[in-house]
Amino acid sequence: MSEIVLYSVITLGVLGLVLAAILYIVAQKFKVQEDPRIDEVVAMLPGANCGGCGFPGCRGLASALVAAPDISNLKCPVSSQETMSRIGALLGHEVAVAEPKIAVVRCNGTCQNRPAVTRYDGADSCAIAAALFAGNTNCSFGCLGHGDCVEACKFDAISINPNTGLPIVDDTKCVACGACAKACPKNIIELRNRGKKDRRMFVSCVNKDKGAVARKACTAACIGCGKCASLCPANAITMRGSRRKTPYIDRSKCIKCFCCQEFCPKAAMIVKRTAIVKLLDGRRSSGRAAR
Repeated sequence: MSEIVLYSVITLGVLGLVLAAILYIVAQKFKVQEDPRIDEVVAMLPGANCGGCGFPGCRGLASALVAAPDISNLKCPVSSQETMSRIGALLGHEVAVAEPKIAVVRCNGTCQNRPAVTRYDGADSCAIAAALFAGNTNCSFGCLGHGDCVEACKFDAISINPNTGLPIVDDTKCVACGACAKACPKNIIELRNRGKKDRRMFVSCVNKDKGAVARKACTAACIGCGKCASLCPANAITMRGSRRKTPYIDRSKCIKCFCCQEFCPKAAMIVKRTAIVKLLDGRRSSGRAAR
């Protein structure tokens, strides 16, 4: 009986060694050699794993950077231009200077401008609310205010203003990863160029209803009159859409002259400005009042 047990143990041991040897040979034959530069690139990246680059984490971007013959279209939104230049030098590529971006909220439908007409008692989520109904106001295009963008932001750069019910972006924290834009079911958050001296223009309304309907739903709604497009000296504003033409500012053409904001009858144009520009705007307003 003891001999049977001994033979069984020896047989199982030999079988285990043979299988282990086979597995080792197969692993060595089919193993994937990883470029050691991937680890070097990962070490340079911030490690936020925010997904703003379009890849599943920083290692995914690092692998793509190492494998790509041209990295001009690959960028970590969290990393500085200096970091991307260092990565480019490591990989033997030249990295073009990228225009810094920031998230902007294209809705000015505050609680005062866009009063609620219904009450929502469902889950506190924009995605769920958008799937169930158009919103608790007469504007079906504006912000729902449940804060999916806030939850998506890993940098604490966006919050809901309790007075307006709209998200506000902290310029000092936003890294333009785009997570908030992806999380918004209404597509009112967009990445725009920061602009020189932090000046940038954009239309703060995405309503596509007819002018009278939009105006009735929200006092700050764009009515699609096209005055901004006709007056723009740089031809930076185009009227887009099939349901109703709405203005869109081409950030590459905009010269920050503020004509569109000055002559917009519904104050739908928003600009992030320096103190000097605000002073000039004040003088313009005073001049118009005097006339």
